[in-house]
Amino acid sequence: MIQQHPMMEISKSPGHLLLLKLWQREEHLFASRINVNESKLDNLRREIFHLCLSFLVFHAFVTTLLFTSSCSSSSIQGAHSGLTRCQKWWVPSLLGAATSNAIAVLVQVKLWRYWKVTERLRREKTDCRALARSVQELRMKGASFDLAKEMSFCNMSYKIKKSSSVEIKWKPKIWCSNNLVTFCLILFAGLAFPAPKLFLCII
Repeated sequence: MIQQHPMMEISKSPGHLLLLKLWQREEHLFASRINVNESKLDNLRREIFHLCLSFLVFHAFVTTLLFTSSCSSSSIQGAHSGLTRCQKWWVPSLLGAATSNAIAVLVQVKLWRYWKVTERLRREKTDCRALARSVQELRMKGASFDLAKEMSFCNMSYKIKKSSSVEIKWKPKIWCSNNLVTFCLILFAGLAFPAPKLFLCII
């Protein structure tokens, strides 16, 4: 009965044994690439979070600075000084807009890399699951396993990658959801643009 075990049959068949070793090596490579991509995603998530946090802290600091400056200046100086300050409200607005746009561009670059790595990770996991099923089938069937399965797996992987590349199109809903964070930052920056005028001219 031991002689009939599929693994014993594989060990006696050079072609099946070589295929098993190649697929096991490929599984290890898939696992390594998946771990690397998952680590990249974690790092990108942290970087995007820190950039968004810096964006909010910057606007909070600028708003506090403008409010404090406006209150202290209006209580100490006269109307002429207030008019002079009001005429220069666009200076802090442009500086704030430039900083906000710079942070938004950095966030967009990180998001682009994040979704690219996510798509690559999805393909790696799909191929890894297909390979794991083929390895399991080889171990169960032994020498009766058709060696042409290797070619079918390669074709299947190619079809998966090809279909994945076709799926990545400029679908408005997907594109908007992938870049929602950047849209929110730009919208917030646009709403904050007239804030210096509010503090320097009205308050």
